[in-house]
Amino acid sequence: MRSYRLTDSRQASFGGLTYLPRQAGTENRNVTELPVLEQVLLTTAGHVATVTLDRPDQRNPLSAVMLRDLASAFRWCKDEPETRVVVLTGAGRVFCAGADLSSFDGEMSGLERYRSRDLFVDLFVLMAELGKPIVGRINGHALAGGLGLACSCDLLVAVDTATFGTPEINVGIWPMMIQAILSRNIPRKVLLEMEMLGDRWTAMQLQTLGVVNRVVRHDQLDSTVGEIVGALARKSPVAMRLGRDSFYRHQDMDFRAALHYLHGQFLLVSQTEDSREGIKAFFEKREPEFKGK
Repeated sequence: MRSYRLTDSRQASFGGLTYLPRQAGTENRNVTELPVLEQVLLTTAGHVATVTLDRPDQRNPLSAVMLRDLASAFRWCKDEPETRVVVLTGAGRVFCAGADLSSFDGEMSGLERYRSRDLFVDLFVLMAELGKPIVGRINGHALAGGLGLACSCDLLVAVDTATFGTPEINVGIWPMMIQAILSRNIPRKVLLEMEMLGDRWTAMQLQTLGVVNRVVRHDQLDSTVGEIVGALARKSPVAMRLGRDSFYRHQDMDFRAALHYLHGQFLLVSQTEDSREGIKAFFEKREPEFKGK
């Protein structure tokens, strides 16, 4: 398989974001060739990959092609060892306006239309099992399926002009495909109000509810995201993977099973080389050099 090398081992910048350099000794590692995508852009800088929904003229709708491209991009990010953090964003002034219903219907039979919705299921499961943090760079409105996509991220940084909502009820639909994700991120009564009334909510409102982590002006979006992903990229990749996996897996267990599961996961993470390096660095009063082992 062909590969390419990341350039500039000291600093990498793209899309207005600047990321910290890799650790010493990693500058010459080959990176797997990027997949060919139609409606999504996948770019890398240092230990950070950025996935961009790239149909700004149509407000970045989740078409069948877009969903397949997103899945391909995230699979690449999952398998690429150089990538430690993923940023998900939209091109233009909108993050994502929701599903592109016309791309699923067309000449499809009822059974084909039903099966096409598996693309949503596959993508959301893939994001949950990525093993690497996903930071949502919410550059504009996130509606319907776009809200589900945003809530599938681990952390959200939104511009103060962004709005969020599930307007499906206004056209006689219910947000079935994203409800499992939304119910794990949005308080019960708030979610029911969003789903039943179909109104839009501001970024500030969702921040007060703990759904959005940071709300910033548009000119602060890149620097805030860059600060967060830079910090995430410096953490132990193996601890991040085990910890993130445990977070999403234990939430569906009963209390006692979750405690036993997390006990085993703690034992596992405490036996890693990164754990020993982190403790050693703490006592030596220096920055740890994590290798992801």
